[in-house]
Amino acid sequence: MLEFTSLKIAKIDIHGKHLEFMGFAFGPVPSRRLGRSLGVNNIPDKICTYACVYCQIGSTLRMEVERRKFYDPKQIYSEVERRLTKDVDYITIVPDGEPTLDINLGKLAEMLKNLNEQIAIITNSSLLPREDVRHELSEFDFVSLKLDAVSERVWKTVNRPHKSLDLQSILQSMLEFRDAYQGKLVTETMLIGGLDYGSEIEKIAEFLKELNPDVAYIATPIRPPAERWVKLADEKTLTLAHLLFSQYVKTEFLTGYEGSEFSATGNFVEDILSITAVHPMREDAVLELLRKDNADEKMLTHLVETGKIKVVEYNGAKYYMRALPSRRWM
Repeated sequence: MLEFTSLKIAKIDIHGKHLEFMGFAFGPVPSRRLGRSLGVNNIPDKICTYACVYCQIGSTLRMEVERRKFYDPKQIYSEVERRLTKDVDYITIVPDGEPTLDINLGKLAEMLKNLNEQIAIITNSSLLPREDVRHELSEFDFVSLKLDAVSERVWKTVNRPHKSLDLQSILQSMLEFRDAYQGKLVTETMLIGGLDYGSEIEKIAEFLKELNPDVAYIATPIRPPAERWVKLADEKTLTLAHLLFSQYVKTEFLTGYEGSEFSATGNFVEDILSITAVHPMREDAVLELLRKDNADEKMLTHLVETGKIKVVEYNGAKYYMRALPSRRWM
């Protein structure tokens, strides 16, 4: 009979709804932008300002734009400290929703700095018009801003924003943040197949010229997306974007597989559930994690059979992901 280590569960109450969430920290995981990244999950599944069609977390359950408290930053800090290893390049806030919705983001950043590691955050940029958000983001060593569109048509098609958000205000606030920010600023533009971009890619390139990030990353959905119709962008679209963007700024692709070098703690169940809550894992990476944790493959089978882990085929590969409510349709 298999024995499973007891899991640490954090419990919160959101608008009278009791939620359970295991793990504020995950990894370290291999990151194509940040090397070895210890992930920090400060937002419950899935509360966001957007409902992006390509999101690897799944469908947005609650669309919100007002900042509020979700978890105690002391609890988050404690788990990050416990999981921190010597081979980490960045501690990265990249949660199950939009990280800047957390009213304690600035406090959390201040606490994480005590660990004497570089801290990073990946945001969809939507709350940048708020001065408090821009101020708190300035505390990070590395900030990644989403830039999928500069026109209303593509923005509403791809990102499906909260109705109160204004694209032009977001773009202007990105420029304001760039002028004041002293750390490394990058952008990420997700391109998807089957969408008529028209002149949108040229317009994004022109905006990048004005924004002047340290790096402009071009991505395509290599992991299972929220909407089944979403496909990888074709080579022609990706090549055009690289050609146009690189006229003005350093440009790199985020289209390759990041590899299977996920860190193991010896507790396979905790490792796979915490990682795949945010980061779907390809089958080869899961098998490598099993090996590192010295775990029986029956443990993985049990998690799948009991509905804790979903297996989804996408683009010719199997992906394992935690069975969150946001993924019930995937």
